[in-house]
Amino acid sequence: MKRFLLCAAMLALVSASAFAAKNSDKITIGRTVTVGTTQLPAADYKVTWSGTGSDAQVTLTHGKSVVTLPAKVTEHKNNVNSLVLVDKDGSTSLIGMDLGNVTVEFTPSPSSGQ
Repeated sequence: MKRFLLCAAMLALVSASAFAAKNSDKITIGRTVTVGTTQLPAADYKVTWSGTGSDAQVTLTHGKSVVTLPAKVTEHKNNVNSLVLVDKDGSTSLIGMDLGNVTVEFTPSPSSGQ
């Protein structure tokens, strides 16, 4: 019985680790970009997200810098990790990204008065 419980506990830990790894990926941002009102410098980032749908939270981590942003996360198989950028008025906005198993669309911050 002890052996069974030990095996079950180990399986649960391995499953939890695999599940956690499923909600993370890495991406390189090659130039300074803005997401909403947050400016992100060019760097390699670890990207993690909480669930899928319109109310997801996406966290970008680079060293000690951690930024969490609201986003819509949709399960979707992508062949390469890529950024969705918009250049306007001399600045570059990051509006989304395609990662291995998900597509992220950052939720715009409401304008004042909305």
